[in-house]
Amino acid sequence: MEIDKKAGYEQVNGINMYYEVYGEGEIPLVLIHGGGSTIQSTFGRFIPQLTGKVIAVELQAHGRTSDRNQPESFAQDAQDVTSLLNQLKITKANFLGFSNGGTTTLNIAAHYPEVVNKIIVISANYQREGLIEGFYNGFGDATIDHMPAALKTSFLEVNPDQNAMQTMFEKDKQRMLDFVDLSDDDLRGIKSAALLMVADRDVIRPEHVVKMSRLIADSQLVILPGLHGAMIGENLNPDVSDKTIGITVHLVEVFLNRQSIFG
Repeated sequence: MEIDKKAGYEQVNGINMYYEVYGEGEIPLVLIHGGGSTIQSTFGRFIPQLTGKVIAVELQAHGRTSDRNQPESFAQDAQDVTSLLNQLKITKANFLGFSNGGTTTLNIAAHYPEVVNKIIVISANYQREGLIEGFYNGFGDATIDHMPAALKTSFLEVNPDQNAMQTMFEKDKQRMLDFVDLSDDDLRGIKSAALLMVADRDVIRPEHVVKMSRLIADSQLVILPGLHGAMIGENLNPDVSDKTIGITVHLVEVFLNRQSIFG
């Protein structure tokens, strides 16, 4: 798609929430970034290959969106995204979430089904046990010095406030330390069609995503080769080719436009 965009802010549940709109179409695709990220660091190489209407958001304390005096949570993020859509007068949308954004997408599908058409969940877990063994080793002692340089650069490009980046880091870390599981019944209750994608060398266990595909009745599962974020060209994977990203875009758009990616 053309990279022309419209950008704006909405006051949502006590935060000033930033979003971008690309393209045209009846049912928009809402993009929800990963932890520690911005729209551009997660989706900067993905958005230009998409067609139709796209709305990309930045969540609490991330990038250009302000913070609130309370912890981050996936449940609150889900409420913020759906409230934003309500204020934009969008009654039905498709949702694509990556990593933490995928967990938020599952929360939206489970708790706000009225606004959901279809969901795409990329490299995300619904329970703490979905992360690879050893993920939390030393996690509680992590400092901002452990934050990848590419994510720092992307944050400071859109928000030069070092204190804001520190706050985002601490709140993201705490959200993972206090990870609040969805239940198996929450996933069984998801009635929207779902495309679940994960990489074979992801930080999310592929077996966990297979389990998710068994719980969500109308779901399709794709496991692609690569690392966390590679399939969408997230900026921690700078060597990924545009053709690799294009494969993911193709699968997503076939899923959105047809009943099955195999049809």
